[in-house]
Amino acid sequence: MIYKEFEDCTLCPRGCRVNRYKKTGYCGQGAEVKAARAALHFWEEPCISGKNGSGAVFFTGCQMRCVFCQNTKIAAGQDGFPVSESRLSEIFLELQEKKANNINLVTPTHFVPVIIRAVEAARNQGLKIPIVYNTSAYEEVDTVKSLEGIVNVWLPDYKYASSVLAAKYSKAPDYPERALAAIREMVRQAGTGILPSASHAHFATASEAAALGIEEGIMTRGVIVRHLVLPGAVRESKDALRRLYDNFENRIFISIMNQYTPVAGLALPDELTRKVAEDEYDRVLSYANALGIENGFMQEGETQKESFIPEFTGEGIL
Repeated sequence: MIYKEFEDCTLCPRGCRVNRYKKTGYCGQGAEVKAARAALHFWEEPCISGKNGSGAVFFTGCQMRCVFCQNTKIAAGQDGFPVSESRLSEIFLELQEKKANNINLVTPTHFVPVIIRAVEAARNQGLKIPIVYNTSAYEEVDTVKSLEGIVNVWLPDYKYASSVLAAKYSKAPDYPERALAAIREMVRQAGTGILPSASHAHFATASEAAALGIEEGIMTRGVIVRHLVLPGAVRESKDALRRLYDNFENRIFISIMNQYTPVAGLALPDELTRKVAEDEYDRVLSYANALGIENGFMQEGETQKESFIPEFTGEGIL
């Protein structure tokens, strides 16, 4: 099948407009879907991974290409294997058979047209678990709109509130506003009724949990926005949290992460060659509490390990 979206590609804000049947876009990918891993993944937020794991499909390529990327080999298109539309549907069903809590589409933007058809085909064959869209949030709103009725749970980042940092680390000075616009559309689609007095850890009633999009401890609809704290960037993290809270208050979950790991071999600026200090992370958490963020996740213990990066050997793809 020929997808017109690939002939003049504007799926992401890079808007490179290349014919991906003839050459690769900024994402590093042509029109053929490639993925590096499809397996149960246990390192997401508790309401995503649960006990059974999230059925994570790691797609090759990325429209962000951040300088500190922990999945740099697949982001740059070095790892991955071709996947047909029909095989992608099979993968979704195989993950469901493995008791995955959901299908977790990791960095899927540049393959959205194929993913939509693959999800529809899988649902016609019995796919019932939620679809999670795991993204940098550097999205075109129209691409997000095309996923209405396909995606159940939105898992975007909000990496930067600063256009300066976005330009320096991701060559995307328009990221802050683009991401906010995309998240706004995700929140509209999710339609969850977040209760101001509710906490993700202590639901008073089953109906309150359902209003948050969580059933039996697993999110079935809703939005979790992730923010990765970077070393030396406490003020920037505070700005990002404030913008999220000003725009969405407690209608979303906010996951504040301390797992930044400087990966060996990357050409990192000096300030990114260390991990996040404990006191830096604590200051960001304190600020989140002072803002009034009630629906959130934090990370505890030693999360800054490269062991959190899975091996991209084609597991579940081939």
